[in-house]
Amino acid sequence: MKLVHATLVVREYDEAIEFFTEALGFRLVEDTPVDAAKRWVVVAPAGGEGASLLLARAANPDQEARIGSQTGGRVAFFLRTDDFQGDVERMEDSGVVFVEPPRSERYGMVAVFLDLYGNRWDLVGRSATA
Repeated sequence: MKLVHATLVVREYDEAIEFFTEALGFRLVEDTPVDAAKRWVVVAPAGGEGASLLLARAANPDQEARIGSQTGGRVAFFLRTDDFQGDVERMEDSGVVFVEPPRSERYGMVAVFLDLYGNRWDLVGRSATA
């Protein structure tokens, strides 16, 4: 078995697609209508391996209340990069907000940023020895 998708609850499909593809450089893997109100929308880091995100539009007030805080303020998602500084600069130029500046950890460089809804993400540049 392998994990293929993780769900991210979003406000609207198109704004989420725009953020992930333009600001983070993800690729749109699939955007298929399911019914009049629901779409199967999958995005993934360009050229990356591993799990992708299923962007699920909130369908009721309980789901809407969780947009931007799916993990109660903890980092929810982790992106690994081979070009840490380049990706930080590119993302900042695209309007991505970093809430913690880059710092060095035993496993490499890390910086915490927010997605368009306020979910916390780690951008991780692995060290050669990690």
